[in-house]
Amino acid sequence: MQRQTRKAAILACVVIPTLLLTACGGQLSGATGGNKKKIGLAVSTLANPFFVSLRDGAQKAANSAGYDLLVADAEDDNAKQADQIGNFITQKVDVLIVNPTDSDAVTPSVQKANAANIPVIALDRSANGGSVTSFIASDNVSAGKMGAQQLIKAVPQGAKVAMLIGVPGASAARDRGQGFTEGLADKSVNTKGATLVAQQVANFQRDQALNVMQNILTANPDLNGVFCQNDDMALGAVQAIKAKGLTGKVFVVGVDGIPDARTAVKAGDIYADIAQQPSLMGRIGVETAQRIINKQSVPATRTVPVQVLTKENA
Repeated sequence: MQRQTRKAAILACVVIPTLLLTACGGQLSGATGGNKKKIGLAVSTLANPFFVSLRDGAQKAANSAGYDLLVADAEDDNAKQADQIGNFITQKVDVLIVNPTDSDAVTPSVQKANAANIPVIALDRSANGGSVTSFIASDNVSAGKMGAQQLIKAVPQGAKVAMLIGVPGASAARDRGQGFTEGLADKSVNTKGATLVAQQVANFQRDQALNVMQNILTANPDLNGVFCQNDDMALGAVQAIKAKGLTGKVFVVGVDGIPDARTAVKAGDIYADIAQQPSLMGRIGVETAQRIINKQSVPATRTVPVQVLTKENA
């Protein structure tokens, strides 16, 4: 009896801590096992449906390849993303895929991955420093130009238009803003003399866009249209426009192609949307990582096509 009791006690000492660890969340989502290759995916925010689709595309590709995908959500916090990438480096991931919260702020993290000989892939947004093996994104300058072209179609001659800006430090925000202003100034097409009378930051957030758009409409009661650098901001702008009773008078163009925006395009609340393919982007990110792991060459840049969605084709 004493021997059995002693064995039971020893077994409890082994099993109970393991159970406690699991109960307290000790096992992370995507935790690795065996000799599987590990890919770290650092995402700017999973509060945005666009990046949820990006993650899902990456996860599907990782499952197919038999890799462990470790996903970290920075919640748009530069410091948090730096910590998360540091954890990936400590875990010795085979490849780091990063969607930066900020293209400048992510530079030290990329450099740390470089020092640890971990290849880095950037998705949707670039890193402004360090060595990135491959950058996979939509042509955001073209997306901005296409947004300008669509908005010009909707507004009258001599229109006054506005732009809602995403996270100022993100390359996608800069590139889309550049494309939009270039589109308005393109002398090779009829821009109807449209003038950019207001541009304000809403950080790619729907609630911020609602407040910012309300302020813009108050300051510019004769506004004809607004280009929003992503769909969440476009949906926030739509709320503000509806609240002011200006539906059909102030036209909205967004970028991304998330499901809520497609529904709004079908309903006529958003005039047009420049749709990206985030799921495909995530898939290509993992496929590129697979090529790197297999010591195959990869392109320094990879452009994922965009398309215009209107009420007719949404």
